[in-house]
Amino acid sequence: MPADIHGILLLDKPLGLSSAGAVARVKHLFNARKAGHTGSLDPLASGLLPICFGEATKFGTQLLEADKTYRVTVRLGERTPSADRESEVIETRPLPEFSPEQLQRALAAFPRDYQQIPPMRSALKQDGRPLYEYARAGITRERSARSITIHELKLLDWQAPNLSFDVRCTKGAYIRVLAEDLALQLGTIGHLAALRRIGVAPFAAERQWTFEALESLSMPQRHEVLLPVDAALCACRRFDLPVSGVSAFRQGQTVSVAAELPGNAPGTVRIYAAGLGFLGLGEFEAAGLLRPLRLISSAANRA
Repeated sequence: MPADIHGILLLDKPLGLSSAGAVARVKHLFNARKAGHTGSLDPLASGLLPICFGEATKFGTQLLEADKTYRVTVRLGERTPSADRESEVIETRPLPEFSPEQLQRALAAFPRDYQQIPPMRSALKQDGRPLYEYARAGITRERSARSITIHELKLLDWQAPNLSFDVRCTKGAYIRVLAEDLALQLGTIGHLAALRRIGVAPFAAERQWTFEALESLSMPQRHEVLLPVDAALCACRRFDLPVSGVSAFRQGQTVSVAAELPGNAPGTVRIYAAGLGFLGLGEFEAAGLLRPLRLISSAANRA
């Protein structure tokens, strides 16, 4: 019978597997009752896929909204209909002899406040149908540009025709569209040749687990690799709730906290209590009132 497991797994998703397929395989490995990913990776992409178990799924939105970092390889001088390796090359152009300095300047000059038009081959819906269905039928629909912020573009390597770089950006960016737009800025065409996600804020330096590594562990050892339920919430302030307010707070009631207690400025906070650990998220309102936002069950409490 599936077990109630709570925590976050930093999975190193392999190529060729969908995010949904990765979740199903992880649930089987952990014999878990409830699990979900926090931002899909295409089968042609590998890398960091945080998977939330149990009560951690309540906070998956924080990871969906988080900045992402990708390691990207763009093949310049070739174009495909899908802007990646999923379809065949339909156009080629001779490449100028780019120097690393030219490419570095191009990355530095690329817009940081970036208006990106989603690709037709995407799951975004229009009139109740995903865009990729229209694309398969040879229909092109008008799409509105979306605001993306590029925090960093860092050149890694240039071995013509392959340009490799790291990009850190806000949620919702289509890296294959970025590949085409960057190629256009360089005066040529291009498509995404390789993609690996290496960071989902706040996770980057932590160990990422492959299926092979997980399969080599016993079930208790697998449970030990899980990060705690609150691991994705470090950007929120911590507040330790006095014992007198714990019972009411856990019943979903707004509690009054003495104004002289530190940390009760307005905003969202992580709530902890002595002997109980993490209780959930709350929001301070005016006059020291603490309102519950999202609470976890007592079974998932971890300090």
